Amino acid sequence: MKKLKFIFLAFILIFGNVLIFAQDTKKPDWKKLHYLSEEEMLSKERSVLFNETNPPSGDYVRFPAEFEPMQAVTIRYPLGIPTSFVKQLSERTKVYVLVTSSQQNSANSTFQNAGCNMNNITYYNMSTDSYWVRDYGPWYIFNDLEPAIVDNVYNRPRQNDNMVPIYMGQQLGLTVYGMNLTHTGGNMMEDGRGVGVSDELILNENNNNETNVRNKMRDYLGIDPYHITIDPQGDYIAHVDCWGKLLAPDKILIAQLPESNSQYDEYEQVAEFFANTNCCWGYPYKVYRVYEPGGSTLAPYTNSLILNNTVFVPLGSNSTYNNNALAVYQQALPGYEIIGVTNSNYSTGWQNTDALHCRTRGVMDFDMLFVDHRNVIFGEQPMQDSIAITSKFIAYSGENLKQDSLLVYYRIDGGAYQTAKMTATGNPYEYVGYIKGYHYGSSVDYYVYGADESGHRYSQPSFGAVEPHHFEVEEGSDFVEQTITISRGWNWWSTYLDIDLEQLKVALGDKGLSVVTSDGAISYLPNYGWDGNLETFDPIKMYMLESSTELELVVRGTPIDPSTHPVTLAPGFNWIGYPLAQSMSLNQALSGLVPNNGDFIKSMTGIAMYSDGNWIGTFSKFEPGKGYIYKSTSSESKSFYFPVVLEKK
Repeated sequence: MKKLKFIFLAFILIFGNVLIFAQDTKKPDWKKLHYLSEEEMLSKERSVLFNETNPPSGDYVRFPAEFEPMQAVTIRYPLGIPTSFVKQLSERTKVYVLVTSSQQNSANSTFQNAGCNMNNITYYNMSTDSYWVRDYGPWYIFNDLEPAIVDNVYNRPRQNDNMVPIYMGQQLGLTVYGMNLTHTGGNMMEDGRGVGVSDELILNENNNNETNVRNKMRDYLGIDPYHITIDPQGDYIAHVDCWGKLLAPDKILIAQLPESNSQYDEYEQVAEFFANTNCCWGYPYKVYRVYEPGGSTLAPYTNSLILNNTVFVPLGSNSTYNNNALAVYQQALPGYEIIGVTNSNYSTGWQNTDALHCRTRGVMDFDMLFVDHRNVIFGEQPMQDSIAITSKFIAYSGENLKQDSLLVYYRIDGGAYQTAKMTATGNPYEYVGYIKGYHYGSSVDYYVYGADESGHRYSQPSFGAVEPHHFEVEEGSDFVEQTITISRGWNWWSTYLDIDLEQLKVALGDKGLSVVTSDGAISYLPNYGWDGNLETFDPIKMYMLESSTELELVVRGTPIDPSTHPVTLAPGFNWIGYPLAQSMSLNQALSGLVPNNGDFIKSMTGIAMYSDGNWIGTFSKFEPGKGYIYKSTSSESKSFYFPVVLEKK
């Protein structure tokens, strides 16, 4: 717990005698704690300044996560953090300093002497009561594309601290929404995609009205689901940042105690809860554990700050525990720079439940580009021609997206990354791209990338190729890919692969105009898609494809076994496909057929007629990917099989 420092009136020498006053002398040193001061505890004034408003009215209210792009970090002066740490912050981003006008010169001298990048220091003149800016600072949200602030009822009667969200809203020109819940920043974690985490303090401080709490969190912050856990610490502070931390939408860090610790079971209960709870991407959280020995050994490792590409981890009093904690962060967050931060100042040093996260607050990048690929592909996937990757791209800058930079990067079986361009689906902000070229048993890595005209870019996952999304394709017979050039206009086409009609539609895309066979047809309608009476695909039929341009038509599937696909010729005209991957002479291909005199077969470029045991004409061989028309002069239907061609050994 945020360790209480007792003031003992002891060893007071009066007239040469030592008098020890032991009765009623325990008072919390509140300046070092989140705890209430003696005056606050005795005060009858428990209310705080607060103005309730209607919730944001946008269609897409979002509470960004700490691991999303940040434009600044807010701190308070006088400091609760080392000046060397302020220097590190200023070298990476803007630092917003809450300071009174009378103390600004002192702050300026302090930061200059520490070697801070003064170009990144911005002062906001306002009074504060404490340095726990995490708890009372603004909660920044997006209301559709507009940045805004949500203010709640601060759970401490410290009016200066309580007014900070209002003042910052005025300074930054942001709308402030008043959410009538008693809450605190140290007891809130969010993933930026609607999932939030707090412990049961949120219920205890709001009359245990869980329905009201969940409704408010959804309406003002877009938080749903909202995970409310037990408080494993069993401590007065009851803040989640004292025992856990969301590292990514699918990762959470949970402290681990020795089995001998009285709270061991509670910590394990919380870790098990997340290990069995799905993250926003559809699979259980990846739970990482950081060892904290408990007792008097300082180990505040979950109270860290994620700032863009860096994680600042407060270090404790034991180098072995420190090194192990840093290693856990590096394992969990490949791509990030992990930096340990010490604080040896006696009056403001780290405590097990109060370190650098409690004393800082990130300010989201108001112009960020957000990539929200929610339907993540994971686990084993059934074999299909392609897998659609759908994502939202939200440019909060208001600038246009770079349409040629909205991409799915993917690699198959550890090969080189390739890209698939993403195109608009017609839904707000939504684009889709397709992963292709895999086969049964393939291992596929991928990530989604976007950029906008303001210069912002973003990936999901954050470091893309360093730790991509991953899925496996089910085991089975290998699919084969067939490619044929389709000319502008009409084409007579067939395939030697077992595919479905949907695959053909996807392969043609918006370049296809019509697909016609002997018993049905479909046409592509702009802004609507394919429509018509053709519902299934027959692998031994010819299809007439009409295209608006020349394109490479690629389909994938298992090769057809000609011995199981008889070709039936009805009297008159028949549209037949060619189910073989090799070219074959007319006589060999039709060796299983007994033609009648007068039968003829036609391709797009030639024709041959059967007469007295011979095929005569300009058409001499069947070719893969082509389609043909056969006219039978027989008065009855008859069937034949194309021959099976064995591969040469």
